[in-house]
Amino acid sequence: MSSHPENRLKDSASPYLRSAAHQPIDWHEWGDAAFARAQSEDKPILLDIGAVWCHWCHVIDRESYENPEIAKIINEHFVAVKVDRDERPDVDSRYQSAVSAISGQGGWPLTGFLLSDGKPFFGGNYFPPEDQMGRPGFRRILLAVADSYRNKRAELERAANSLADAVSQAEVFTGARADFDPGVVDAQIKSITQLFDIKNGGFGRAPKFPHSSAIDLILERYQQTKEKHLLAMAETTLEKMTSGGVYDQLAGGFHRYSVDERWLVPHFEKMSYDNSELLKNYLHGYQLTENAFLRETAEGIIGWVNEVLSDQIKGGFYASQDADYSLDDDGDYFTWSLDELRAALLPDEARVMELYYDVEAHGEMHHNPAKNVLWIARDATDIAKQLGLDETTVRLTVAKSKGKLLAARLPRPTPFIDKTMYVSWNAMFVSAYLDAAHVLGGSLDRSCRAFALKTLDRMLKEAWSDSLGFGHRIGGPALEGSLDDQVFSVLALLDAYEATLAPRYFSVAQKTMDLAIARYGDPEGGGFFDRPSDAAPLGGLDVRRKPFQDSPTPGANSVAAIALVRMHAFTGDDRYRAFAQKTLEAFAGIASQYGLFAATYGLAATLFAHHPLQVVITGPVNDPAAQALETAAHRVYRFGKSFLRVTPETPQLHLAGALKETLPHLPAKKALAVVCSGQTCWPPTSDPAQLVSLLENGVAGAATS
Repeated sequence: MSSHPENRLKDSASPYLRSAAHQPIDWHEWGDAAFARAQSEDKPILLDIGAVWCHWCHVIDRESYENPEIAKIINEHFVAVKVDRDERPDVDSRYQSAVSAISGQGGWPLTGFLLSDGKPFFGGNYFPPEDQMGRPGFRRILLAVADSYRNKRAELERAANSLADAVSQAEVFTGARADFDPGVVDAQIKSITQLFDIKNGGFGRAPKFPHSSAIDLILERYQQTKEKHLLAMAETTLEKMTSGGVYDQLAGGFHRYSVDERWLVPHFEKMSYDNSELLKNYLHGYQLTENAFLRETAEGIIGWVNEVLSDQIKGGFYASQDADYSLDDDGDYFTWSLDELRAALLPDEARVMELYYDVEAHGEMHHNPAKNVLWIARDATDIAKQLGLDETTVRLTVAKSKGKLLAARLPRPTPFIDKTMYVSWNAMFVSAYLDAAHVLGGSLDRSCRAFALKTLDRMLKEAWSDSLGFGHRIGGPALEGSLDDQVFSVLALLDAYEATLAPRYFSVAQKTMDLAIARYGDPEGGGFFDRPSDAAPLGGLDVRRKPFQDSPTPGANSVAAIALVRMHAFTGDDRYRAFAQKTLEAFAGIASQYGLFAATYGLAATLFAHHPLQVVITGPVNDPAAQALETAAHRVYRFGKSFLRVTPETPQLHLAGALKETLPHLPAKKALAVVCSGQTCWPPTSDPAQLVSLLENGVAGAATS
């Protein structure tokens, strides 16, 4: 820790920026003051973009930014700007594009060198403080850049202008527009299938990320075609992830990704947005397979989130949990030595758990070879045979020992939890929890539903503006919202409306959708920009960017198209469907090339081509026949399906199309289910089995109207 007095980051709302308040660098937050100073002093800008959960961000902090000699070079020759990528995704996305073009790779920490107007001319990611293994050190790079800025300015300006033009062209997807073709989904499914790892599940090689939208796309395509290999791909992937170290075997919840093909050794940070989307995957997988292992995983995610990643009193989901509690460890909180495991358990229990989790004297962690990542290496049958026990004893021992190990882990120094609440990530979890309420039923139905609605109500109270839509952060200093904040919130509000039939949720959903079209939409080229049209200039990379790729969250333009299609299904307002089509057409020429990395586009294309399924169930409250129909409806996964429970007391609904014509003729006091898609409704049924069949098979061939 430096004895340098705290710098101006000490008052930041971002925990990542506050963590640098003690550094001997004259840091600025991103803003006009930094640019004005750079221009008045004629200095280049050193841009550091990172996150509180990012291990290598903390490493470069300790090695370089806390080094007094390096800090002196930075303060003398640069204006230093530090950015939290979670707080300012708009800044991060643009400079990631630029640095990727320069160095061939993105990620964090991002280290950029900019002209005083903000245009980048050089950059990279992590730099060691001194020359190392043939790589130039940060000290040498800083001095070389400062020299070039003084003596080769014209050359740097040419490079910066050229790079800004290239980023601008890439981000607006010039030439990507084409007629919408639902066949793009066929190309994506083929590409995803070719990347499937038959042995380990997942897609591609190491490092392995979950690719949640791809899993949902595979599951939806299976429902349409009943091709068994599609279901096997999804189920294998979900099972292998849960069995691996990428899943926290003791507390639940998923780490960010695996460094190997087998899902064994993760990067240990846990992100809100990964866990919300994986929760949906496991719910949907369970709906299709009734595989209890998938249900247990979904419940495990919920249990961990409720305990660690949420404000259970006021509502709201926190942003992340760090991988490490100090720079000297790498997942030590989550990993175990053989001695640690034996100290926490009785000898007979340890014998079982050593086999179950493959805990040995030499583990998987390079920085500390004694440490083991817990992963399910053997099932109860194998362990019972090996130890001469019966399976029931083994299963009971595993369950009891997991509780003991978790209790032994809790006193350890705990990785930092970023309690910032970002609107888009909260909206994603609201949708996931409402999904969980339907699928899991029982007490989880009540608790997940209640917490989702409490969170949504807090979003509306603390982050909603009638003229601007949603901001980016719940609580704290206001942050301007992004496209993600608007479109994920539309979906959450529609999900809440379906769960409650409360008109206020629908009203705000429609208002938010209209604001998104007006403030973010491109009426000429189709699609949406990530920042509103009246946003303040964004430094030297003030490009109009249309987010498309699923990285790290579902692509916002594809999510917008899904929201528009769902809004059209409720309202019958053709401008929503027309804008959805223009959005899909804006990327139709390139979507198939992105394959796995634009699976959300495939989901949007599927929903647009086939129309969302709408299920309405009538009958009095607590009517057993109506409840049986509800249970049947919730058993079936169909992407974008809406579910409305109508009782004799229900006020007028927001309905359009065939459903609007059909519903008034149904006897409200009789338990019936009606399924509609676009302009088609199937005859009402009181038979739960027939309802399931209709949802699974009756609309497989529904076409665009």
